[in-house]
Amino acid sequence: MTRSPLILYLAAPRGFCAGVDRAIKIVEMALEKWGAPVFVRHEIVHNKFVVDGLKAKGAVFVEELDECPDDRPVVFSAHGVPKAVPAEAAQREMVYVDATCPLVSKVHIEAERHAANGLQMIMIGHAGHPETIGTMGQLPPGEVLLVETVDDVADVQVRDPARLAFVTQTTLSVDDTADIVAALQARFPAIVGPHKEDICYATTNRQEAVKAIAPDCDALLVVGAPNSSNSKRLVEVARKAGCAYAQLVQRATDIDWRALDGIGALGITAGASAPEVLIDEVVNAFRDRYDVTVKLVETAQENVEFKVPRVLREPA
Repeated sequence: MTRSPLILYLAAPRGFCAGVDRAIKIVEMALEKWGAPVFVRHEIVHNKFVVDGLKAKGAVFVEELDECPDDRPVVFSAHGVPKAVPAEAAQREMVYVDATCPLVSKVHIEAERHAANGLQMIMIGHAGHPETIGTMGQLPPGEVLLVETVDDVADVQVRDPARLAFVTQTTLSVDDTADIVAALQARFPAIVGPHKEDICYATTNRQEAVKAIAPDCDALLVVGAPNSSNSKRLVEVARKAGCAYAQLVQRATDIDWRALDGIGALGITAGASAPEVLIDEVVNAFRDRYDVTVKLVETAQENVEFKVPRVLREPA
């Protein structure tokens, strides 16, 4: 049977970022150093395949620190944690390793610096996301106000309009965030922004790559987890950039083949916590059904690498 031709636009950069790669290494090195079990507070990164792989090596994932015993190491996820969490771990004399992405830590430091200068913070982010919870938890209650949309800006109640600063979650839509920042600046002309964009390089690069391929695609698939903020933003970016059918899939088994019937051009990318093996799996699934021509579309090159904490580089 003759297979239909399919042009497959493969976005680059895609998949793992430096913060995700570092966080996974931290859990693996902790297991090597201290043996199993090593506890991890929250999913180390938002990807079931990655989490299941670490579980098989002896990692135990929990949501709160009170689920961890005092005598076993605990790793904090790449998304960051409120200040109260390491404080509690220290009070319990636990061994803990912070796998917070350095670019998230940068936002935490910004928030503390602005607070030290007497500024109340506004955070642009998603309510309930662990990164947002972690960043807001760097300061006392009421010192960080959350806005999720442009409409929220009109309703936010601040202490002093002349004494404000803003930070953002690192995994947001670049374009949507720009609109919210513009609304904040229009309502609060004195508001202070970050010295450098809070949205991380990997989020920005992956969104730009999607924008480059989306107009040429009949459909676009984002390999990623449903609780991955940056992955969900890629779906939104693809739709806004001109690809009417953009969907999130965790694995090749999630592909809705009936919805793709008749397509001639497909885009594939992956969120920052999706490993390349899952992208290969999806590409191969299309090779099994179509006469595939792969076109790599690279809009940036990444060579960022973050060091793991010193405690893991020291001998046991």
